[in-house]
Amino acid sequence: MESVIRAVSVYIFLLILIRFSGRRTMGQMTSFDFILLLIISEAASTGLTGEDNSITNSIIVISTLILIDIIFSIFKSKWSVFDKAIDGVPTVLIYDGKIQKENIARSRTDLEDILDTARADKGLEKLEQIKYAILEKNGHISIIPYEQNVSA
Repeated sequence: MESVIRAVSVYIFLLILIRFSGRRTMGQMTSFDFILLLIISEAASTGLTGEDNSITNSIIVISTLILIDIIFSIFKSKWSVFDKAIDGVPTVLIYDGKIQKENIARSRTDLEDILDTARADKGLEKLEQIKYAILEKNGHISIIPYEQNVSA
């Protein structure tokens, strides 16, 4: 039973920690983010298992974590408030060509992130070509360019 309590506690703690660290952290990981994730996972594993390194304990911990994830996904599908609390909502970074500085600052995104995505996804070169940029719940930035009039 102690393993189950440890698993639930660590899962909820990490969920809250990652939720408040921002979606960009999970959306596009840098080398630093990846290393931090590995260190966190190692620290969490010792917190999950305590001194018991048996296969039985590992199976209990893994099963508990998967069960918690399934329960949370059911809650998120039934209650939108729960979904918003866990995963957040999309954030508009550029609205009708105007930079939303407060939203950019709150999401810890910078204009270079937006431009990187615009170049990679849409082949855009300048911020002026972007009508809307939206930071999605999964950390990806969606770009909607201005319509381009192509004369034949």
